[in-house]
Amino acid sequence: MLETFLTAFATFFAVIGPVDTAVLLASLTPNLTRAERRAIAVKAVFIATVIILLFVLFGGPVLKQLGVSLAALQTAGGIILFVIALEMILARRPGAATALSIKESEEAEDKAEAHAEIAVFPFATPLIAGPGAMTSAIVLAAGTRGDFALLGALVAAILAVLLVTLMLFLLAQEVHQLIGVTARKVIVRVFGILLAALAVQSIFTGLTEARIFG
Repeated sequence: MLETFLTAFATFFAVIGPVDTAVLLASLTPNLTRAERRAIAVKAVFIATVIILLFVLFGGPVLKQLGVSLAALQTAGGIILFVIALEMILARRPGAATALSIKESEEAEDKAEAHAEIAVFPFATPLIAGPGAMTSAIVLAAGTRGDFALLGALVAAILAVLLVTLMLFLLAQEVHQLIGVTARKVIVRVFGILLAALAVQSIFTGLTEARIFG
């Protein structure tokens, strides 16, 4: 159970990138008050939590109805996570370019509407509940094989990462000033390497269970 929790925590921490995303929040909302930024943070994390938990609970059964095996899911999920890991290692944060374009479009929108929109897109999705988080949710949930204790550990790990994300969001400006650009890049690359290793392991597991090589 502890192994499931630690694996899930490391995976989602790497995929979501709470530190990197919090710095991005500070960068995209320099003129907002602390209260306005707090409202965006709470809404974004809440929506992302709902999305990810839906994938944990219902993603596997839906794929099962489509005839997708666990081995195929683990292999495909590992490939997707590996691509995301490469983007992190090469400093191409998924969704960052889209997020920056939102900043420019906000100037032409009503302020309240723009704040609501940025909470949903790009922060709730794809920066928090993006393809990597969704894929991880389905793959890790399938790996519990219906064991409620392991599923509980998985959900606990996801909630822990999202809680850390919310806390860093609430302290976004301070985090941005504290760690600086260099430290942020180091953190992203380190977790990118970790995610790449987890992705390759998922591919190996999927290929082994599919018995392709014997």
